[in-house]
Amino acid sequence: MEKREQWASKLGFILAAAGSAIGLGAIWKFPYETGANGGSVFILLFIISTVCIGLPILLAEFVIGRRGQADAVTGLKKQAPGKPWFLIGWSGFIFSFLILSFYSVVGGWILSYLVRAIFFQLSGYSDTGFNNLFTDIIANPIEVLIAQAAFMLLTVWIVHGGIKSGIERASKIMMPALLIFFVILMVRSLTLDGAMEGVRFMFVPDWSFFTYETALTALGQAFFSLSVGVAGMITYASYLPKTENLGRSAVSVVSLNIVISIMAGLIIFPAVFALDYLPNEGPGLVFIILPAIFNEMFMGQFLIILFFILLLFATLTSSISMLEITVSIAVKDKYNRRGRLSWLLGLAIFIVGIPSALSYGVFSDAIFFGYTFFDFVDILTSRIGLPMGALFISLFAGYVLTKEDAHAEMSEQKLLVDVWRVLLRYVAPAAIIIVFIQGIIEVF
Repeated sequence: MEKREQWASKLGFILAAAGSAIGLGAIWKFPYETGANGGSVFILLFIISTVCIGLPILLAEFVIGRRGQADAVTGLKKQAPGKPWFLIGWSGFIFSFLILSFYSVVGGWILSYLVRAIFFQLSGYSDTGFNNLFTDIIANPIEVLIAQAAFMLLTVWIVHGGIKSGIERASKIMMPALLIFFVILMVRSLTLDGAMEGVRFMFVPDWSFFTYETALTALGQAFFSLSVGVAGMITYASYLPKTENLGRSAVSVVSLNIVISIMAGLIIFPAVFALDYLPNEGPGLVFIILPAIFNEMFMGQFLIILFFILLLFATLTSSISMLEITVSIAVKDKYNRRGRLSWLLGLAIFIVGIPSALSYGVFSDAIFFGYTFFDFVDILTSRIGLPMGALFISLFAGYVLTKEDAHAEMSEQKLLVDVWRVLLRYVAPAAIIIVFIQGIIEVF
């Protein structure tokens, strides 16, 4: 039997895990949720939710993954033989498959914008022009399908290469490049006249936004941005050697996620306020408002190319983790099948994603519970699938794993194990159940 791969370095694992978390959640969803929920108060609640609830669940996935040393289904069967906890792995397979089916559509939109930016076709539009451009792109069936297919080809090409030669090598290139591009764009945004209004929006609290709805949205964002609940981190941690410090790795991933989210805000909101736009533009902020903002900046055409490369890298680092979840479960211990199964699963995900890709064009009249197919799959996975998976992961780590099991995997943090177990047993499940119920209400 071929030996199971491991990460070549701790840095490679951290960059890959952070890349899984730092995707559209940090750069697309975090800014528009921040803008819609009053800025600084939302950011404060997001950080609290991430540290107090997201971090313990992330660490739980790390512990479960490394302890199992196998794909999520097999690893959970080994740790709880004869019990149905392995269904957490199959849930991760299903929901990561569904997430990637619509996530790849957004990845395709990004590729469409990037190609236009490279050929300087994003200049000369008015605000209304950018709105019309976005509407035209997402309604064009040929373009969205070609772009979605191209994005899935990039994702599969990386994953089929394996852990060291595929995912780790790509993460070591994309993540540092992503951070460099972030810094360049942030500095340019912060040097605009009037940029400090955007900074104040992010860091000076407006307590009128301190509401139940804001707290609930921040909690949901914490789950979404860390990619917990679909067994992605269980899968990545299963390739870790026993010598790695899981606590430090989890803190590094969470810290990077928070920093990148705030940096995304510092790119977007100073520019939004400096150029007299509104911060609460919603999901169109990245595809409609930001191109209009860059269009008014010095060297804007160069900066918009950087921005969409950055967005592409962030989206890819998340998509490869979602595909890896499905591939690892399908491969099991037949590692020579990785390449073939990567391409087959990538093709299946593309096919399932076709209705999402056509949701704003050919299938725009197809409505499910009041939503387009794209929006329905998005809400089904982010508001129900992720919280449900996170809940069972929390309960498994809190009640099935013993204190001795935890100590064996977290020998450097033995003093914190009791606190971690209390959070997993009581605090995290209560918070997750609230998000889960709210998600069901929103969908149905």
